[in-house]
Parts: sequence; structure tokens; C-alpha cells
Amino acid sequence: MLQTNETYSVEEQAISAKKAAKQLSLLTTKQKNDALLTIASTLESNTEYILKANEVDLKNGKEKGFDEALMDRLALSAERVKEFANGLREVAELDDPTGDILSSWTLDNGLDVKQVRVPLGVIGMIYEARPNVTVDATGLALKSGNAIVLKGGSSAISSNQAIVDIIHKALDETPIPKEAVQFISSTDRAATQELFTMKEHIDVLIPRGGASLIQAVVNNATVPVLETGVGNCHIYIDEKADVKKAIPILINAKTDRPAVCNAAETVLVHKNWLDSHKDELIQAFNDHSIEVYGDKATVGEIPGAKPAAEKDWAEEYLRLAIAMKVVESVDEAIDHIETYGTKHSEAIISEDEQAVSRFMSLVDAAALYHNASTRFTDGGALGFGAEIGISTQKLHARGPMGLPALTTIKYIMSGNGQTR
Repeated sequence: MLQTNETYSVEEQAISAKKAAKQLSLLTTKQKNDALLTIASTLESNTEYILKANEVDLKNGKEKGFDEALMDRLALSAERVKEFANGLREVAELDDPTGDILSSWTLDNGLDVKQVRVPLGVIGMIYEARPNVTVDATGLALKSGNAIVLKGGSSAISSNQAIVDIIHKALDETPIPKEAVQFISSTDRAATQELFTMKEHIDVLIPRGGASLIQAVVNNATVPVLETGVGNCHIYIDEKADVKKAIPILINAKTDRPAVCNAAETVLVHKNWLDSHKDELIQAFNDHSIEVYGDKATVGEIPGAKPAAEKDWAEEYLRLAIAMKVVESVDEAIDHIETYGTKHSEAIISEDEQAVSRFMSLVDAAALYHNASTRFTDGGALGFGAEIGISTQKLHARGPMGLPALTTIKYIMSGNGQTR
């Protein structure tokens, strides 16, 4: 039978996590890495237990009429559990940022000053129907020396609880106290609301999910929030875009994984480029069964395109659908992105250096691309390993948030009796 934490209040769990964070800060990198490897092997050896719990969530989801995309995110398999375990092994291989000396100097009075990376402390993770986040977030938190309080969506409650059960079982064999990983099993919204206001015990909240979840956290939390924004990503095909680059980049950004946050949701096409390459663009849309919602010019040029309503320009489609607008300049494209973008990932396809420079200078987003797909906005794809989310804000962290984003700085001064 699954264990639950309903006998403990959210505040009690947050207090326990804070105490455990103190112990975590004393551990060596090897101790943390060994713990992650232990969790990985324990997950694999308890795959059947996790899959049985997942069956409960899938049965409930089917009865509630969850759509195919949600059921896919919920569904686990032996292969997926193995992927979870391998993900933890990869995190164990990453450099540990804690304890890094970012800068050091000596004052005229002989006082030595060091700027050192240290853990944030306690991370509150609020997310939807993705059991993989339970494992991924736990691994990154522990490696960076943080305790974590997990609040997953009710649709994955059995799967998440089973995974945490196994994590706790594994941690019993390590120096990391199992209290460092807390799971709020209550599905009452009041429990989530309580988490929003635990400023004394939780150092940061990280929401991962749809726009409504993220905005609920941002608008209601008194705990600092690292906002992982939704991805209304744009591809701007400039007048001087190379068609051999433009079409493959657009199709990759839209079709590779349509339901992820770095997929393209809008394509802005320069009128003159469209006049020359309309047939290739139409063929690409048809070949990949992409539904198009467009402005008046698009509907007039692209067979089957549907008139776009105002809401369509801000839509995160998460499927094989895209909004398209015909523009007359790079500035018109930039203005459109300014109005509807979510400051996530934006791309320009062009051989015009001046247009590219203007786009890069004026577009406000965490990740900008020239002649490349927005699909690269990912910690692994950019070469710095696993991430806990993609931040669209400007303070503390921006873009894919890897291990360094889960740390802060501490100044350590060493003297020999100096006074001021």
C-alpha cells in the first residue's frame, strides 16, 4: 500500500525539509553523487511497484476523460523508469556548483574576501501531470545541496507517491535524510495555497506546467518564484532568408515535439519571401499535416488556412497547428513578438546581417536564434546538462536552469583581527 503524508501538515513538512537542508549542506560531492546512484538503482529494482501505482492514475484518467496528450504524459513503462534512473546517473556526472569560489580578493587592510556558491536551501516544486518531474527535480535539488518539497498534480498522485516512496527507501541507505524530499500528497487546493506563503521555511517556488498554473503561483505566492514561462515561440522568416534553411528549421521547430515549450507556435513571414517561396511553404505544411491559422494575407495565400482570432496569436497550440502572419519588415515582426511573445525563445531566419543584428538587439527573450530551431532551448541541448525548468524572467536565472541556478552566493571574509 502507498504511504502518504496526510498526517503531516504542509508547514510541518516544510519545517522538516528546512532541517534536512542544513544536513545536506555538510555533505561532500561524492556523498551526494553516491546517493543519486543509489536512488537510480532502487527505482529500477522497484519498477513493478511504480507501474502498479501508475495503473491507478491511468484508470482514473480514463474514467475522467483525459485527452490523449495528458494520458501520454501520465503513462509510465519499464523503459521510462529506466530513463528516470539514467537521468539521475547523468546528474551525478555533472559538476557540483556548490562551494565554487566565483571570485576572491584581499582588501588593503588584509581582509580576505571570497564569493562562494551555496545551495538555495529549500525548493518548492509545483507541477502538473508529469511523474518524471518528481525524479528530475529531486535529483537536481539533492545534487545542488537543496531539500525539496514536491506538489504534483492530482492526476498523477499515485505515481508520484510511489516514486517518492522508493526515493525515501533509497535515501535510508545514504547520508541524506529522507526528510530532504517531501511530497505533499493532499489534493486539496488549500495545501497548495499554504505552500505559496511558507516564506519562513521555503526559499523559492518553481512552477512547471501550463499558463494557468504558472500564473496562479506568480500571482499568489509570497515565497520568491522562479517563473518557468509558457513558450509562445516565433520563427521570423526574413525577406533574405535562405529557403533551404527556412523550411527545415520551421518544420523542426513545429513538428519535432509539438507539445513542448520550445516548439514554434507562430511563424512570421516577410511578404517578399512569401511571394518567391509560397509553393515550398504550402508543400511543407501539407507534408506535415500542419493546421494554419492566419491573418487576411495568409488566408489569401495558404490553401486551407483559417482566419486567426486575436487569441490565436497568444496560443500555445501544443499540437500540429501554427499561427502565421505576413509582415513587411523585421520591425513589424519584432513588434508582433513584443505584443504576443512570452520571452521564451525566438528565431530569425535571414542572410541579412543588419536585420539579424536589429532582431537580436530589440527582441526581449531568454533565448534568441539566428538560422537555427527554437528546439535547442534545453539544458542538455545547449551543453550544460539537466535542467529544472526554463526561466522566462530576468532576475536570478534566465533560460534553461541547471544546477548553478539552484544556488545563490555567500560572501566569506577571513581576517586577523581587523575592525572598522
